[in-house]
Amino acid sequence: MELGFIGLGKMGTNMATRLCQSGFNLTVYNRSRERLQPLIASGAKDAKNIADVCNADVVFTMLANDEAVEDVVLGQNGVLESLKPNAIHVSCSTISVSLSAQLFQAHTQKHQGYVSAPVFGRPDAAGSGKLFMIVAGKLPLVEKIQPLFDVLGQRTFIMSESPEQANLVKLSGNFLLASVIESLGEAMALVEKGGINRHQYLDLLTSSLFNIPVYRNYGTLIADRHFEPAGFAAKLGRKDIKLALAAAEELNVPLPIACILRERFTTLAAQGKEHMDWSAIGSLAAKDSALIP
Repeated sequence: MELGFIGLGKMGTNMATRLCQSGFNLTVYNRSRERLQPLIASGAKDAKNIADVCNADVVFTMLANDEAVEDVVLGQNGVLESLKPNAIHVSCSTISVSLSAQLFQAHTQKHQGYVSAPVFGRPDAAGSGKLFMIVAGKLPLVEKIQPLFDVLGQRTFIMSESPEQANLVKLSGNFLLASVIESLGEAMALVEKGGINRHQYLDLLTSSLFNIPVYRNYGTLIADRHFEPAGFAAKLGRKDIKLALAAAEELNVPLPIACILRERFTTLAAQGKEHMDWSAIGSLAAKDSALIP
């Protein structure tokens, strides 16, 4: 099976490396050429343009936002124009529900396959094949590429035959993660202002009521106030909350907590900290409480 991969950020690089090291023939493309070198050293082939990478049976995209996906997939000489009939585009990007539905329709008209497969997991999980794959698409296509998901993730969750529903699930999950981060930050500020050591408090939480990775991992970042380098940048978190709110508006679902999160990410951006890890919103309650400058 010939594979192509477009988008070599932190997540994309680790995912592509997993596929390459698992013995698949992989061609990679990225606009920033310097990011290609580690993959080339691992045995991947260098594509000079999008058309070159689309001469494959399956092409993955892992891109930052709707605008990047629209440009790479729907733009001139993009994936849609270049992918051969019956080949499959697997979109792992966290994008809007509406764009995912548009991509499905466009690929169908071209007799191409489209599967949406956003993921839960940070770059280190991508590098070790421990992602959780959220997959939606026509079942025969999903079954055909399941061995690829097995390389990338520890478990595949097949949500629907409608690709855009995987994106809705992904956005709902990121909304929940951001809610945990904000609530952890507020709770830590409360007890710290009352004289409790925040690390001691976190140990209590993660050894009793909340003995789960998301509380341990994000709680540690907040307690340590260590937000650089970013595993997942705050600007991307802000984007995802906005997409969740857009989906909620379309479905007439009130999300009052998401509205608060949008304001928290906007505050972080106003402070010039959008480059930090998105867990940095967990420091805002401490700042509001005069615990930190």
